[in-house]
Formats: sequence, C-alpha cells, structure tokens
Amino acid sequence: MSVETSVSASGLAFILKRRPFFSHSKMTMDAHRPSCRFTPIGRDPAITGVLDGGDVRLEDAQGQVIKERRNARSYFKAGRRLFYWDDLDMTYFANYASWNYFTLPALLLRGDIDWSEPEPGRLSAVFPDHIPTHSRVQQFRFDRKTGLLIQHDYTADIISPLATAANVVHRHSENADGLTYPSERVVTPRSFKGNPLRKPVLIHLYLHDYRVIR
Repeated sequence: MSVETSVSASGLAFILKRRPFFSHSKMTMDAHRPSCRFTPIGRDPAITGVLDGGDVRLEDAQGQVIKERRNARSYFKAGRRLFYWDDLDMTYFANYASWNYFTLPALLLRGDIDWSEPEPGRLSAVFPDHIPTHSRVQQFRFDRKTGLLIQHDYTADIISPLATAANVVHRHSENADGLTYPSERVVTPRSFKGNPLRKPVLIHLYLHDYRVIR
C-alpha cells in the first residue's frame, strides 16, 4: 500500500539551511517501510529526491541516478550542514519526515515501535534505530472525541538536540474517497511544559490531493 500526495511548504527552517520553499511538490511513499519519492526536491523541477531506508539518491526525469549517499544520517554530525543543506541532505530530511507524518495511522501499527499511553489521548513512542525519524522518543496527541491527530511532539536531532518542536495540526480535510487527513500543519518550537509557541514558524505545511493506493 502506498500514499500519494502533493505538498506546499515554507518556513524559517528552509531559510536557515538556505533551501528554496516547496511551492508545489509531489510525494509518493510506501506505507509499510521507509521509502519516499519527493519531486522536485530542490530548484530543478526535474530532479526527484528518493529515500530508501537510510540511503538517499537523486534521480533525473528518466529515473537515472545522478547522485547517491549511503547512511545519510551519519553526514549530519557537524560542519557546513550547520549552515546549509544540499539536495541530498534535504532529500533525507524531507522524505523521512514526510514518511513519518503522512503514513499515520499505519505507522501506529508497526510492531517495532514501542508504544505506551501515559494519559488518555496521548501516545508515547520509542522508535528503533533502523527507522529514520526525528528523535527516538516522540509524543502523539489525539482528540479524544474524534480520534484525529492534533499535535506531534519531537526533537529534530539532525538539526540540533535543542530543536524541540510541536507539529500542530490546524486543519483536517477529506479526500474523494472519504478519507480524513491532516491538511495543514504548523511546526514551532515547544515550551518547557510541552506547549507549542506561536513563533517562530519553522515549517508551514499544506497538503493537497492525498490518496491511498493499494
């Protein structure tokens, strides 16, 4: 089963890494393994960024591999990535983040994620090392009446161990098949009490044309 959607994204996180905004990109991802295609990933509209497990690559419009990088996460230790990301860096970040965000609720059904419910409506997740994700420990908050996701808390470790974030769902939409999905998300820093701050807006996401393909 795969998920296909279009996304627009902007925010301070792109500016800090000297990246262009995603004015309108298409994503296709496998719901059951870390695999995602993101087109375009940068300024060239013909270039697709591909995540395959922990590896990344760039493909041209004919599907030919232009560049690739094994074990992409290991490259974020320090150095110039503190100041700017290239297309392969962005491929890793954008694709693993999208795969985590947009494969819910399938992500919740994985047997290799250790889930607990500290309180009604809040799930705590401990991710294994082989899943590319923001941080090993994350929190998911759901509306207790509707069951819909309202907030996703994590630390974007590849940016900084201090990059605690609240990914808040501002709007849900329904697609042509009657599937409800989070169509607008705003990512801001998180307070010490776990509440989302109003500013700065790190990433603002809009989803369009969300489809599940069996």
